[in-house]
Amino acid sequence: MLQGLADLQTLWELVLQLGSIVLRVFGFFLGAAVIYLPGHFLVVPGIRRFLDWLEVDETFELPFLKVIDAAFAVAGAFVGLTLSGLAAYLTATEVVGAAATIAFGFAAQDVLKNFVAGAFIVLDPQFNIGDWIKWNDKEGIVEDISFRVTRVHTFDNELITVPNGELINTAVVNPVAKDRRRISQQFGVGYGDDLDRVATLLIEEAGRHPDVLDRPRASVRITELADSYVGVTVRFWIDQPRRTDSLRIESEYVQSVKERFDAEGIEMPYPYRQLTGEVETREAPGPDVRGDRPPE
Repeated sequence: MLQGLADLQTLWELVLQLGSIVLRVFGFFLGAAVIYLPGHFLVVPGIRRFLDWLEVDETFELPFLKVIDAAFAVAGAFVGLTLSGLAAYLTATEVVGAAATIAFGFAAQDVLKNFVAGAFIVLDPQFNIGDWIKWNDKEGIVEDISFRVTRVHTFDNELITVPNGELINTAVVNPVAKDRRRISQQFGVGYGDDLDRVATLLIEEAGRHPDVLDRPRASVRITELADSYVGVTVRFWIDQPRRTDSLRIESEYVQSVKERFDAEGIEMPYPYRQLTGEVETREAPGPDVRGDRPPE
């Protein structure tokens, strides 16, 4: 009888402890929600509208808003731990907390590295959301910069998530960072063509295109002596470059040069090989009159 009462008392104590834990967890989420939800749904949108009114650059605005949102999340977690009493419970398990802190520190090395790299990217005035960038044989438009990664929208309609540390440690090319951009295009002409005439035609076609700048002037250089052609490179400048404009202008220019070369009789040879030598023919020998008998 006494043993049964002891078991019931033990069970009741377990139920009370479980209820206490449930109440503490509920208090944690309630305290966190009281701080985080107003910040996330009221304060952060208000700050966004204020920054938009000030016409703050989007490259700074988006990461800043994410920091504010994360600050409300951390503050909510702190208030929830304090009100629920879980903070005292966690303090009582210092050994577990220390071990978890060490494990988290090792696991968060890459995260912290990318976070610091993201801060440097945001502060770099030459790296902005909407820029066309090239790195490691990849290219695209910067769509978003977050704590850990930068998201790049490629021209094949793909979304690449790049760790910020990779961009910091890699040479990143921004082809449209300046007001003007130089385009280089090589053409192959025949060895028998007049190179001075070829250069004149290339410069004339550049001058005819409405989007090619008159200053600096287009220039032509002989850049290659290949097996079947002479490589001639033309360089010209365009204003306010964007990728779509650059590709369109380059395509239109190449087409106009091809049509002009055809009209002027300028050869654009393709690789070929010329075989020389002699072919010798011999008369096939006649049948063996001795037949197929083996020799005696």
